[in-house]
Amino acid sequence: MSEEEPPVKKQRTDLGNSSNCYTNTIEEAEMAKKSENGDTGEIDEGLYSRQLYVLGHDAMRRMQLSNVLIAGMKGLGVEIAKNVVLGGVKSVTIQDDDTVQWADLSSQFFFRESDIGKNRAEVTLPQLAELNSYVPCSCHTGALDDAFLKKFQVVVLTNTSLDEQIRIGELCHKNNINFIVAETRGLAGMVFCDFGDEFVIQDVDGEQPISNMIADVDSEGVVTCLDESRHGYEDGDYVKFSEVQGMIELNTAKDPFKIKVLGPYTFSIGDTSMFSNYQRGGIVTKVKMPKTMKFKSIKEALNVPEYVMTDFAKFDRPGQLHMAFQAVHQYVKKKGELPRSRNKDDATVFLEVVKNVNESSEAKCDLDDNLMREFSYGARGDLCPMAAVIGGITAQEVMKACSAKFSPVNQFLYFDALECLPDDCDTVLTEDLCKPQQNRYDGQTGVFGQNFQKKLEGLKYFLVGAGAIGCEMLKNWAMMGLACGEGGKVYVTDMDIIEKSNLNRQFLFRPWDVQKHKSSTAAEAAKRMNPSFNIVPQENRVGQDTENIYTDDFFEALDGVANALDNIDARMYMDRRCVYYCKPLLESGTLGTKANVQVVIPHVTESYSSSQDPPEKSIPICTLKNFPNAIEHTLQWARDTFEGEFSGPIQTANMYITDPKFMDRTLKLQGTQPIETLDTVKKVLIDNRPSSFEDCVKYARLLWEENYSNQIQQLLYNFPSDQKTSSGAPFWSGPKRCPHPLKFDSGNSVHLDFVVSAANLKAELYGVPQVRDRASVKSMVDKVVVPVFKPKSGVKISITDTELEAANSSNGSFDTEQVQRLKDVLPKPSSIKVLNAIDFEKDDDTNFHMDFIVATSNLRAENYDIPPADRHKSKLIAGRIIPAIATTTAMVVGLVCLELYKIVQGHTKLESFKNGFCNLALPFFAFSEPIAAPKNKYYETEFTLWDRFEIEGEMTLQDFMNHFQDQYNLEITMLSQGVTMLYSFFMQPAKLEARLKQPLSELVKQVLKKKIPPHVKALVLELCCNDRDGEDVEVPYVKYILPAH
Repeated sequence: MSEEEPPVKKQRTDLGNSSNCYTNTIEEAEMAKKSENGDTGEIDEGLYSRQLYVLGHDAMRRMQLSNVLIAGMKGLGVEIAKNVVLGGVKSVTIQDDDTVQWADLSSQFFFRESDIGKNRAEVTLPQLAELNSYVPCSCHTGALDDAFLKKFQVVVLTNTSLDEQIRIGELCHKNNINFIVAETRGLAGMVFCDFGDEFVIQDVDGEQPISNMIADVDSEGVVTCLDESRHGYEDGDYVKFSEVQGMIELNTAKDPFKIKVLGPYTFSIGDTSMFSNYQRGGIVTKVKMPKTMKFKSIKEALNVPEYVMTDFAKFDRPGQLHMAFQAVHQYVKKKGELPRSRNKDDATVFLEVVKNVNESSEAKCDLDDNLMREFSYGARGDLCPMAAVIGGITAQEVMKACSAKFSPVNQFLYFDALECLPDDCDTVLTEDLCKPQQNRYDGQTGVFGQNFQKKLEGLKYFLVGAGAIGCEMLKNWAMMGLACGEGGKVYVTDMDIIEKSNLNRQFLFRPWDVQKHKSSTAAEAAKRMNPSFNIVPQENRVGQDTENIYTDDFFEALDGVANALDNIDARMYMDRRCVYYCKPLLESGTLGTKANVQVVIPHVTESYSSSQDPPEKSIPICTLKNFPNAIEHTLQWARDTFEGEFSGPIQTANMYITDPKFMDRTLKLQGTQPIETLDTVKKVLIDNRPSSFEDCVKYARLLWEENYSNQIQQLLYNFPSDQKTSSGAPFWSGPKRCPHPLKFDSGNSVHLDFVVSAANLKAELYGVPQVRDRASVKSMVDKVVVPVFKPKSGVKISITDTELEAANSSNGSFDTEQVQRLKDVLPKPSSIKVLNAIDFEKDDDTNFHMDFIVATSNLRAENYDIPPADRHKSKLIAGRIIPAIATTTAMVVGLVCLELYKIVQGHTKLESFKNGFCNLALPFFAFSEPIAAPKNKYYETEFTLWDRFEIEGEMTLQDFMNHFQDQYNLEITMLSQGVTMLYSFFMQPAKLEARLKQPLSELVKQVLKKKIPPHVKALVLELCCNDRDGEDVEVPYVKYILPAH
C-alpha cells in the first residue's frame, strides 16, 4: 500500500480547440504509463477503504484494468463520470461535441453561467480530474468513430440519438465492449446494458458467504446444523466443509457440494455412504459460484425487451416508457427538437409518434394517453435528482462491467417519479409558466414551472450532517435552487473534520481539504456550484446540549429537515424534534450497495422512531472470555482488551486526579464497587506505572503471557480436552473449540507486533518516550524474565452468562478497612499529572491502535484454531466500519430530493410519497407508500403522534386539572415533565395541597431545582388520565406554552 498521499493534480489551462484534451502533469503521465502497462500498483487503502469493503480487492484490481468512455456531459453524464472516477477505474474519457446551454445548469454541477457557449467536455474535464488523482481523465470533442470506440472496455452513451445508440451498440456487441445507454427526460429515466454474449459474474450479490456449525452428517448425506440459528441456504447453493472429524473426505473434496434444502437446520449433499463415519465438529460454508449471463445487442433487445422492475405498483409502466423513450428520438428526428414543455400541440404530435412506434414494435403494449402526454410535457426537463438516481445506478453498472462483481441490469431499467407533479398539473402548469427564461433553472422550470421555482428558492431547511449523503444533498439543493432566493436559507451542521478516507465518496472535498471542517468546506463547494445558495455552515452536535442554539424559534422558522446522519441516536433525536415542531423529515441511509429512504410527513405518516430494526445480536460474555469460535469474537475481545488496558481505567484515574468530588462519589457506590474503583486507580498510578520504555516492554511481554498462555492453561486445567458433560457428551464440542496455549517467540512477527504495539501504547499513556524500532524492542523483550505459571485449583470459570452474573452478584460487601488502606496509599491528586487516556482510532496507521487489535485478535484466534483475519478485515469488524460507495449515495439522495419535490408541492396523500429500499448489487428496488400515523382514541376524539393539547397562558396545577375535567371530561391521575413527577393521586396530602396552588411553571422550577432556560418557550407535560368510567385512557401530551420569560 502506498504510504504517500496521491499526487495533487494541477490542471491544464491551455486546452485550446483540439478535438482531444488531456489532463497534463508529470505525476499523471507516470500514472497513465503504469496503467497502460497494467501496473497499477497496490490499492490505496487509505483512500478506498470504505469502498473496498463493498467491492473487495480482487474486484478493485479488475476495475483498474478498464478504460471507460462516457459520452454526453450534461447532468446525467457528469453524474456517471463523477461516480466512476471516484470508484477508481484505469482511465475515464469524457466526450461531448456540443456547448453549454442554460438548461444544462439545472443539473450539471461543474458548469457556471460564464461557461455558456463553451464545449461541455472541456469545461467538465479539469474539475472531474480533481476528484481522484489515481484516475487519468481526458476529453474528446470529436465524433465517436469506430477506431476511437475500440480503445475502451466500457462505453456509456447519455445524450445520443437512437440511431447512434444502435450503431455504437452493434459495434460494441461485435467487439466485446461493454455497452450502456442512460437517459433522463424530465421525471422519467432509463438504463440499458449489453455486456456481451458471455459475461461471467464472479459474485452475484456481494454478501458474505454464510457459515454454520455442524451437529451431524449421516450416511445418506443429510447435514444437520446446530440449532442456534437457521442455516440460511437455498436449493442449488454450493457449500464446502472444514474441520469435520471422522468424515474427513468432506474437508478434502476438490469440488464444492451442491445442496438440497430439507428444512431450516438441515440440507442434503447427496450420498455419503462411501465416506468414513461422522464423529463430530465441522463448519460448512457457502461457496460463491460464477454465473454467466448472455446479453442481446440494443438493436435486438428493443424488440424483445427484458425489464428490471423499479416499482411493483407501476407494473405496466416499463413497457410504456420503453415506447416513449424510442418515440422521443423519432420526434426529434421528425421535428428537429424535443417537444416543448406543456405544449399541447407538440404533445398531440408526440402521442401519434409513440402510437406508431408501438404499432410497429414486436414489444407492443397498451398505452395510457395521459401518461404519454405527461412524458411529452416534461421531455425537455433536466432535473438534478433524476440525474442522481439514474447516474448512480448507471455508474454501478459501469463498475459491474469492469469488475465482474454483482449482477448487471438485465437489460432495460425504467424509472419515473411523475408523483412529483402537482395533483392538478393540467390547470396549475401552463406553457407560459414553463417556458425557458434563459437562466440556470430552465431545465427544472420546464417541468414544474416558475411559481414552484420561486417557492423552492424561499425555503428554509436544516441539513444535519455533511458527510457522503450531506455532500450529495447540498449538490442537489444548489442545482435545484433550494434556498437560493429571497428569504431562503439552508443550515448545515457537522462536527467532523475531513479525513483522507472521506474523499472516495464525499465528493465536495479534495485532498487539500483534509483536516478542514466538513460543514464549512461543503458549504463553500456548494456555493461555488450556485453562488445564489444561501447556506450557513455550523459545527454543532444536535442534542439536548444544543437546544439553546436550535431553539423553538429556530425550528418553527424551518420548512423541513433532512438527516444525513450515521448513528441511530441522533436520527431518533431529530425525529422527535420534527414531530414536536410538526416539520417534514427526509431520512435516508446506505450500507454498501443497499440504501433506504423514508419520508416523514406531519399528520400523515408515522415517524422514523415508530418502527425500528431489531437490535443487533450481542456476543455472550462467556463466549468472549473463554469460548470464542469466530474471528468476530476474538476481534471484539481485542477491542475490549484495548479499552481495558489503555482507556477505561486511565479515565478513572484521571477523574481521581481532576475531580475533587471523585472520592465522595466513589465511597457511595454499592457493594465492592468502591474497593474495585480505588484498586483500579492504585494499579494505574502506582503498581503498573512504568519509569522507562523497558518497563513498557516488560508489561507487554507479561500481558502476552497472561493472555495467550496462562489463561489458556488455567482453562484447560478446569476443563481438560477430554472433559465430558453430565450427559456424557464431549465438553469441547459444538460451538466450544478446545484451545491450546502459545509459546512466545520474538522471531514470530505477530508475537513481536503485539509487544511493539502494546509497549508503545503503554508508553503513550504515561508520556514515556516511544521506541518504534522493532529490532530494539526485540532485544529488550528477549531480556524479560517471565515467571513460571502453574494452574490453580479452586478457580471458578463460568460457562454461561447466567453463571457469570450469579458469581458477580454474590461478590463481597463494603470493607471499610480495605477502603481506608487504599485511600492511604494513593498519591495526592495535586502531585500527579493527568495521563493520556487513548481513544481508539482505526484510520491512523501510525498510532499502533490497529496493530494492537490485529495482533491481539489473531493470537487469540491461534489459541482456538480460528482462521486469522488480515488488517483490512480486522479494521472493518473491530472499527465497526459501515461499507460505503459513491454510487449508492448518489442514487439515494436523488430519491430523497424527489420526495422533497412532493413536499414542496404540498402533497398530503399517502400514495403520492414513496419510501424505498434498493440494493444496486442485485439490482433490486422496492418502493411503498409510507405507513400512516397510527390512530388512538379517547371518547370519540381520534389523535396520532402528531397531535397534542396546547395550553397557552399560566395556570395553577388546580386550574390545569379542572381545565381537563371541564373541557375534556378527563381526570388527571398523574402529571410529569420529563422524568420529574409533578402530581400523582397518591401524593401526600400536605405536599399535594401546596402544589395545587402553585403556577405550573413555578412548580416545575421548584421540583427540578433549576430555572427554565430563557430559550424554552413551552413545556412538554405527560398525562395519565381516567375517563368518566374511571378507566385508564391514553391521551396526547400537553404543550404548555409559557408566558414570556
